[in-house]
Amino acid sequence: MLFLTVYFGFINLRSFKLAGRILKGQYRDDNAPGEVTQFQALSTALSGTVGLGNIAGVAIAIAMGGPGAAFWMTVIGFFAMTLKFAECTLGVKYRKHHEDGTVSGGPMYYLGRGLAARGWKKTGVVLAWSYALFAIPSLLQIAQVNQSYSQFSAVTGIDAPWLFGIVLAGLVAVVIVGGISKIASVTVKLVPLMAALYIGAALFIILSNAAQIPDALALIIREAWKPEAGIGAIIGAFVWGMRRAVYSTEAGLGSATIAHAAAKTREPVSEGMVALLEPFIDTVVISSMTALVIVVTGAWQVEGLTDIQMTSWAFNSVIDGFDMVLAVAVVLFAYSTIISWGYYSSKIWAFVFGSSRTSNTLFKVVYVVALIPGGVFTVSQVFDIMDSFFFLMAVPNIIGIYLMAGELKRDIKSYHARLESGEIKRADQMVETPAQ
Repeated sequence: MLFLTVYFGFINLRSFKLAGRILKGQYRDDNAPGEVTQFQALSTALSGTVGLGNIAGVAIAIAMGGPGAAFWMTVIGFFAMTLKFAECTLGVKYRKHHEDGTVSGGPMYYLGRGLAARGWKKTGVVLAWSYALFAIPSLLQIAQVNQSYSQFSAVTGIDAPWLFGIVLAGLVAVVIVGGISKIASVTVKLVPLMAALYIGAALFIILSNAAQIPDALALIIREAWKPEAGIGAIIGAFVWGMRRAVYSTEAGLGSATIAHAAAKTREPVSEGMVALLEPFIDTVVISSMTALVIVVTGAWQVEGLTDIQMTSWAFNSVIDGFDMVLAVAVVLFAYSTIISWGYYSSKIWAFVFGSSRTSNTLFKVVYVVALIPGGVFTVSQVFDIMDSFFFLMAVPNIIGIYLMAGELKRDIKSYHARLESGEIKRADQMVETPAQ
């Protein structure tokens, strides 16, 4: 993250305004290859990141690493913007187009195709297949089931993790049958609504405790360094911040590139710029707000709160009865994340096992059934399992991005040059080509 941010000249800052214009459709090309709009691609990817990583993940980071972990989550989220840009640009550039108009993308394709184009075919094959095989276990979306059940059970008093898993799995099965277009149509409605509800409540709590914000920020920064506690404490806060930030942003995991690869665009760099907004929205903004809510309300000091219940306590201490609203929001967040990962996992599965009807059906059965036991595990078991899988996914992906960093830098330069020359036209300047 640090290397690419400096190497690309802080593109996460320089391209922020341009990313917004692209997202608004200023350079939209409806005739471009792809399956969904760039806004829909971002919404689908965000539905895979915005959610329990921001609500439960922040609480877990603070419980394990202290309030200082929240500081490191924000810092890492800022630099993660550049890494997300890099991998999603490559995802669009080296996606595979099928005869029926659909596309397949992700590290499995850009590692293999991208490195082959540089004359490193064997290296590309090894990295692509390493990524695919390491990513297969990530279809176990047990963390989403686990934390949504934790909040649901706390609010309703119902102790039935297996039944909760079965019901949620059934609801997921209904949607993943529809593919990316169906998923995008659901997430494009759910994500903004859920995010607005959560952000609105968080803002209300933060503003209600405005006088305590300076002390809360000072505490978070002080706890991130706390030299009096020794280097071990600083490393502990950083490690927990990193673990939860990677889970929250998914930068470096390559998963979001699968959704972004479906975007309708002829310019890979433009989709990378749209993608860099993800970590900003997800971690720099939403996760930071959650951390402030937890600190200003004192929830982090309440004994026995180690997961999403810490966040719930914080909200409920100011907005009476909000734990019920949060339970609904959490289940919806988990649901949208699970169906987005259903799409990611299906592409990885197809790369490894083929895309026959039998293979596709088997994947859906395995994916849905694997959700059921999620509520049975402990918090530490769930996140140790998921963090281990995510680490394995990141290794081949990061190696490949390093090897193609020079190519990405040239693509950025070319894109900006063509924008300035007018070669890349705005949507209102495009002339539709008549059918031949």
